[in-house]
Amino acid sequence: MTTKSSLFNDTPFLLFTPHETQTDIPLDISQKDIEILRELGKRYAEAGNDPNRERTIGNWRNINDLKPDRPTIWMNEICWHEININDELTVLCESAVGRRIETEMRKTLYQWNHMRGSMVIDPVFYAPVILENTGYGLQIEAEVRETDAENTIASRHFENIIQSEEDIEKIKMPVIKHLEKRTKEFHDAYASFFDSVLPVETRGITGFWFAPWDDIVMWKGAEPVLLDLALKPDMMHKLIDKLVNVSLGALDQFIELNLLARNDTNVRVGSGAYGYVSDLPKSDFDAGHVRTKDLWGSATPQIFASVSPEMHEEFGINYERKWMDRFGLNYYGCCEPLDGKINELSKIENLRKISISPWANKERAAEKMRGKYVVSYKPSSAMVATPHFDPDALRDYLRKDLTAMKGCCIEITLKDISTVKYEPERLWKWMEIANEVVDEVFG
Repeated sequence: MTTKSSLFNDTPFLLFTPHETQTDIPLDISQKDIEILRELGKRYAEAGNDPNRERTIGNWRNINDLKPDRPTIWMNEICWHEININDELTVLCESAVGRRIETEMRKTLYQWNHMRGSMVIDPVFYAPVILENTGYGLQIEAEVRETDAENTIASRHFENIIQSEEDIEKIKMPVIKHLEKRTKEFHDAYASFFDSVLPVETRGITGFWFAPWDDIVMWKGAEPVLLDLALKPDMMHKLIDKLVNVSLGALDQFIELNLLARNDTNVRVGSGAYGYVSDLPKSDFDAGHVRTKDLWGSATPQIFASVSPEMHEEFGINYERKWMDRFGLNYYGCCEPLDGKINELSKIENLRKISISPWANKERAAEKMRGKYVVSYKPSSAMVATPHFDPDALRDYLRKDLTAMKGCCIEITLKDISTVKYEPERLWKWMEIANEVVDEVFG
């Protein structure tokens, strides 16, 4: 399992993973590195001040407000190791902190230049809050199989470390600590790097990836989870109840430490795209103390793709609602097909977006979601991973799906891009075709 770094806060925070504190990263940097970052900072600021920025934000906001508008298009979870061209992603800085900042800036600018779609960049660079997080106290045991050493995606076979009710007691309350001195050091360092070229702001945690059943799968393995749901339901109820309650305890710590930051912005919500919306933050919002009710929340139980709507509600929704009820709006789902479970999801009062994955029936989903929820449409990334890329097949595929969902408020997110066969132009062409099909279908 790869630990997400706390150096950059553009990805949802993982509660169960012990979090890097960055206490050992030196913040000194050479003048050469500073010059590299400042040059990138100028380009970053220019993109952030794009004249179409407010119009694009308005497009996102309309979709999330359930007001008919052109579907938004975004790309995420990209196979960056395959798409460097003309050294656009080649990192030149020598210092550790410089290389990390440069990497993120180069990825952002690369996407802006080649796969922009409805992308929005802020004309500011965000410094992180630096934390210590003990996690849930469990060590994942997994056998890893790789097909490409450069790819961060690998197959894993998880060992079952929770086999009895006694094993549930292994789950501990995460302890969250804000290293305020280190946070200030990062902010001051970033500000000195960019000087007057690009403003720097410290930003807290903009969201949480709440997927307790994903955690359970990594502690037990997929097959044991499904078997135990059927054969040991009492144990599984106790397991998910413990995990949700411990997660809520960790969430309370983030609130008490005043570590939350708004996500009704160009921040990814759940497994979908941006969170721009008129309903957040709430009318009594205090910018100095962001609350969960000012934020998007999310939940997903991907393993439940294989269970009935009734079992999904019993073991999933009924527990996930304890988390989602804390948030102002919510996103639900990821890769699991949810078109046959909209009735169960409708019991979540503050639900706004539902993931419609490549395996969902688009017609059935649209029929139940039109005018009620945002369709977070996930086209299949297999279309860019075939031995021979077929633009005409992609065009037909997108046209069919989008026509079936016409009349819905739709965000389109291409994600889980594990390979493009080292042909980066496939992603450029995908975005071009997606824009053309959206214009064709929606006018």
